[in-house]
Amino acid sequence: MERELLWLIPSFLVIALLYASVGHGGASGYLALLLLGPAALAPDQMATTALTLNLLVAAMGWLAFARAGHFVGRLAWPFLAASIPAAFLGGATPVSVPAYEALLAGALFIAALRLFITGRHQDPLRPPRLGVAVPVGAGIGWLSGVVGVGGGVFLSPLLLLRRWANAKQTAAVSACFILVNSASGLAGRFARGAVDYGVLWPLLVAACVGGLVGSRLGANHFSGALLKRLLAVVLLVAALKLLRLAMTG
Repeated sequence: MERELLWLIPSFLVIALLYASVGHGGASGYLALLLLGPAALAPDQMATTALTLNLLVAAMGWLAFARAGHFVGRLAWPFLAASIPAAFLGGATPVSVPAYEALLAGALFIAALRLFITGRHQDPLRPPRLGVAVPVGAGIGWLSGVVGVGGGVFLSPLLLLRRWANAKQTAAVSACFILVNSASGLAGRFARGAVDYGVLWPLLVAACVGGLVGSRLGANHFSGALLKRLLAVVLLVAALKLLRLAMTG
C-alpha cells in the first residue's frame, strides 16, 4: 500500500466502528476519506472498495442486530425486493466523472444530515404501504449502485422521520438493505468489468475489525452521538471538496 495512504487504515477502522453501531456499512465515510486523501483515485476503484467494505461491515451489523431481536422482516422485504435489481442496474450503469462526483457529493450531504437525526420522536409507528415502499426501494437501490454506497444513508432518514420504524429497527433493516444492495451493486460492476481494488485491499481488514466491534456495541448498548456528529463534519468537508473540484474542473 502506498505510504501516503497508510493513515487510512486506522481511519477506516474508526469509520467502520461508528457506522456499524447504527447499522450502516460506512461507504459514505470511506468515500469521504478517500476524497480527502492526497492520492487521486479512480471512481471505479473508490466505488468498488466502498461497496466491498459495506458488504462486510453491514453483514456483521445485521447479524448483531438480528440476534438482539431488532430485525423486522415484514418491514424490510418490500424495500429489498425492489432495490436488488435496481442496485444491479445502477452498478452496471457507466457514468462520467463529473456525474459521479455530483451524485457522490449529494450522497455525502445526505449522509451527514442523517448523522444529526436522533430518532427521539414519540409518535406511534406506522409501517409504509407496499405502494410506497417498492418505488422508494427501487430508487434508492439504483442510486446506491451508481455511487457505490449501500443505500442506508437514504433509507434510514425515511424510516425514522416517517415513523416507519424505531431507531433499533431502523438500524437492523438498514444493515440488511445495505448488505444486499452492496452485493447487487458489486455484481453489476463485475458485469461491466469495473471491479477494481488497486492498492486499497489492506483497508478490508481494518474495516472488518471496526465493524465487528461497532455492530456489537450498537446492537446492545451504545449510540456515540458526539462522535457521529464529528463524522458528519468530515462528510460535509468531503462533499464541499467535490463541489469545488466540479466548479474548477
